[in-house]
Amino acid sequence: MKRKSAHLLGNVFMGIGMVLMIGSIGVNLFSHIVNLGLSELITNGSLFGIFIGAMVWLVGARIGGREKVADRYWQLKQHYHSRRDNHRYP
Repeated sequence: MKRKSAHLLGNVFMGIGMVLMIGSIGVNLFSHIVNLGLSELITNGSLFGIFIGAMVWLVGARIGGREKVADRYWQLKQHYHSRRDNHRYP
């Protein structure tokens, strides 16, 4: 898969995951505030939808290459910072 296609597909998955998470939170909160007449299965399933949305978002971040950048910066911050602190003071 080309880099541009992977980046676009990752953004699409991240968008779908975000919409799914926000929609699930909205359905869950709104069903507790206003009696919508939804079954218990849908209300409790919306909690599960939050986690499914987070997983879809993480898959999109992995496909789009955004997860590697964050890992790379963490590694640079942790690894090279500890190397510079190991010098002796006079």
